[in-house]
Amino acid sequence: MDVPKEYFLKDYKKPSYYCDTVELKFVLNEDKTHVYSKISVIRADNEASASSPLVLDGSDLKLISVDVNGKQLNEGDFYVDSCHLTLPSPPTGKFTLEIVTEIYPQDNVSLEGLYKSSGNFSTQCEAEGFRKITFFQDRPDIMAKYTVRVEADKTKYPVLLSNGNLIGQGDIEGGRHFAVWEDPIKKPSYLFALVAGRLESRDDTFVTRSGRKVTLRIYTPSEDLPKTTHAMHSLKAAMKWDEDVFGLEYDLDLYNIVAVPDFNMGAMENKSLNIFNSKLVLASPETATDADYAAILSVIGHEYFHNWTGNRVTCRDWFQLSLNEGLTVFRDQEFSSDMGSRTVKRIADVSKLRNYQYAEDSGPMAHPVKPHSYIKIETLCTVTVYEKGAEVVRMYKTLLGSQGFRKGMDLYFERHDGQAVTCEDFYAAMKDANNADFANFLLWYSQAGTPVVKATSSYDAEKHTFTLKFSQEVPPTPGQPVKEPMFIPVAMGLLDSHGNDMPLSLVSHDGKLETLTVGGQAVHTTVLRVTKKEEEFVFSEVSEKPVPSLLRGFSAPVRLESDLSDNDIFFLLAHDSDEFNRWEAGQILARKLMLSLVAHFQQNKPLLLNPKFVQGLKTILCDNTLDKEFIVKAMTLPGVGEMMDMMEVADPDAVHAVRTFIRKELALQLKTDFLRTVQENKSSEQYEFNHLNMARRALKNISLAYLASLEDPECTELALNEYKTASNMTDEFAALVAITQNPGKHHDQVLAHFYNKWKHDFLVVNKWFALQAMSDVPGNVENVMKLLDHPAFDLRNPNKVYSLIGGFCASPVNFHAKDGSGYKFLADLVLQLDKTNPQVTSRMVSAFSGWRRYDETRQKLAKAQLEMIMSTNGISANVFEIVSKSLAA
Repeated sequence: MDVPKEYFLKDYKKPSYYCDTVELKFVLNEDKTHVYSKISVIRADNEASASSPLVLDGSDLKLISVDVNGKQLNEGDFYVDSCHLTLPSPPTGKFTLEIVTEIYPQDNVSLEGLYKSSGNFSTQCEAEGFRKITFFQDRPDIMAKYTVRVEADKTKYPVLLSNGNLIGQGDIEGGRHFAVWEDPIKKPSYLFALVAGRLESRDDTFVTRSGRKVTLRIYTPSEDLPKTTHAMHSLKAAMKWDEDVFGLEYDLDLYNIVAVPDFNMGAMENKSLNIFNSKLVLASPETATDADYAAILSVIGHEYFHNWTGNRVTCRDWFQLSLNEGLTVFRDQEFSSDMGSRTVKRIADVSKLRNYQYAEDSGPMAHPVKPHSYIKIETLCTVTVYEKGAEVVRMYKTLLGSQGFRKGMDLYFERHDGQAVTCEDFYAAMKDANNADFANFLLWYSQAGTPVVKATSSYDAEKHTFTLKFSQEVPPTPGQPVKEPMFIPVAMGLLDSHGNDMPLSLVSHDGKLETLTVGGQAVHTTVLRVTKKEEEFVFSEVSEKPVPSLLRGFSAPVRLESDLSDNDIFFLLAHDSDEFNRWEAGQILARKLMLSLVAHFQQNKPLLLNPKFVQGLKTILCDNTLDKEFIVKAMTLPGVGEMMDMMEVADPDAVHAVRTFIRKELALQLKTDFLRTVQENKSSEQYEFNHLNMARRALKNISLAYLASLEDPECTELALNEYKTASNMTDEFAALVAITQNPGKHHDQVLAHFYNKWKHDFLVVNKWFALQAMSDVPGNVENVMKLLDHPAFDLRNPNKVYSLIGGFCASPVNFHAKDGSGYKFLADLVLQLDKTNPQVTSRMVSAFSGWRRYDETRQKLAKAQLEMIMSTNGISANVFEIVSKSLAA
């Protein structure tokens, strides 16, 4: 096959042409759609543009005509190939370019561009979907004002939507009608959106702090409208939060959200017309779990926050994607923290980072937050760009404080509203607004890999000084064998022998003595700036030997290794005032214990659980003063992905066996406490989504899961009763998960009952698929293969693919089965799915990327499947990029 083109950040060039207005007309029909575009084109004011052709992007388009300044061009005046329309000699001044194309949305199964599914027309233009609609400079630094006219059959498509404000509508002959939309705010083409269909809306209003009355509408098929209450509540909460925290108001009179069942992503922030995957809009207590409700709150907020961070100010090029996404992920994390528990949200975000991003950083797909190259832009939609990018933004706030960070944000918008900018522009705004010294901070954008920070400490009883020494190293990654030291903010405190925070007043660093007091008062947490390969900090006036609490709140995305003893860590688990670090102490102990037991398992030695570890968890479980959701996080063992990432040779069977052993042993030794916890946290009250009720349900359900792992009659009966009496999906599904941990009669009966009860609800059925796919029962690949033929499964629907195939890949025991059956299953499906939806396929094939981390037998089997995919003619550029990089590592 032809090797797809790779694009490099170093090759970026400013456009030779810009456009200030775009007029589009869509004539929607069942067999074809005609798109009429009228673009006002302006030649850039630079020497290079003087002789440059105008090159427009286009894909899968039938060109009907091209006009310049009202005159139709002949063949020879332009050139068309499979990817571009080129005007070799356009007019020298400002000119009007009119293009007519014909497209076939009903045949567009890639779900990019304009497509028709479930009877409605919809769009997805990020990153390069607009070029599947019409010829255009489809890049984010081309920003223009859009006016859009949509025409369609009035009976079949009574709702016609696009970006901006509705400025005209009416009937036309043939039972058709039209709507005209005008967006007064400049935007890039990837934010264009159109929806046409038979939909109904939930309507509400929001009055901004300056008095603008904004109409809010959430569109769905009529039968789903009752499930949009929570989404509307989330939207209004997000709008108020953005005003309160960042002073940012919504800028138009209308804000629309449309929920569609066939969508490659979670949601899309198109200006004033957000298009959402149905699963992130629709919720009712009977059909959605607490996790679903929380995800809807977060993602509704995320897409709304993009209005300023991504839309009003956008990225100059796709290498700067974290400028949009990392910043907006940080904002939605802060929003969710303020709506619930800040500590619990922080724990969840860090757990995700460790389970997924750390693995990405240590694999063949490792790349910086600002990548240097790509073949397909979609492969940049990674946990590095999004979640690690959010951690980079968080470090600005850690270093500058809330007020300093807000000053930086204000300057960023003041300088760049209406512009397409870079990560360096954001850095400059933070730096300049605070007159800050950020030293080598920009390396967070350009260097891949997770820094390893080692900390050692000593106490001088005579001088009453406490010394902390740090060393750092960033491991090599593909294309970056040698790294420079990073700027690492380490938030820390010191605990005395009673577990109280010690006052911090003086620290010596680089020969300078720094006062840490604020307003004459000593502080209990300070941020150390570790910027060199080795650093030393000496604290004065430390009255006794302390236990240091390091990296409080996870102040930097690093791996921290310290010389703390197990007794020190148990002490932090019991006393640390930083709740994140209290949880972290338990995780450090759990990771140490699990790695030790993995070694014992591999050596066929008996497995024994440290009584002190059990007692530590028992103390937390029985502590009524703690946030119940914090207890849940503390009782949750480190994930399989996180543990395998710490091993020289990943062994999924050993990690699974050890996790299973620990869970059952904890259930056995704490059975009485778990039984009491289940009883104390039951409730017959009506479902409410708030932190207290969510935490109560979570604590009850994790206790139930531990108990059900024992397979004794009492616990099995308890789980069955919880399933039968559940009044909401959170409790019902949690009981189902608990029961189906173990194969057998109850497993099969309850799964069948659940499906028969909910087979009419496609989102609930997706949970049923995912639960079975993620099962760690040996040989589960056969069951998953059978489910591919289930009448409720459809390979064309991304959500079903993510549930069943993605769910299977999330079970390391079965995906990495020693016989290679998991690898063969995925490879065969990748080739099948890639023919229709390369974007979704690339997400699935990524499961192979860490293949070199396993034993030789697994490596050989995985490599054979990767080579088989690579040798297949016609694979997409999306799949080519991931497979080729995986093999080359």
